[in-house]
Amino acid sequence: QVQLVESGGGVVQPGGSLRLSCTASGFPFTTYWMYWLRQTPGKGLEMVSWISTGGATKRYHTAVEGRFTISRDNAKQAIYLQMNNLNPDDTAVYYCARDEKGYVRGQGTQVTVFA
Repeated sequence: QVQLVESGGGVVQPGGSLRLSCTASGFPFTTYWMYWLRQTPGKGLEMVSWISTGGATKRYHTAVEGRFTISRDNAKQAIYLQMNNLNPDDTAVYYCARDEKGYVRGQGTQVTVFA
């Protein structure tokens, strides 16, 4: 059974930081590119960042480039998203996903940024 479990969300002030984690099980993790997606009320899923199987290739949405860093630990079957200099536009539910459309994703973790 495929499972993706996110953690690390919370409430922070603008300029603050959070580190999201996602642990995976039930599929050959090391063979999949992995994704962080986010969703705000009334909007669809937005791809935030993705990382290749070995971690050498990383890509970011322009809105987060330079502030967010994706990483993975294949031995732990986990991916991470370090989010720095957060702003209110980053407020969303963040999902760890196995595909860019989010067909296979976790339950999400809420990130709220406000003063």
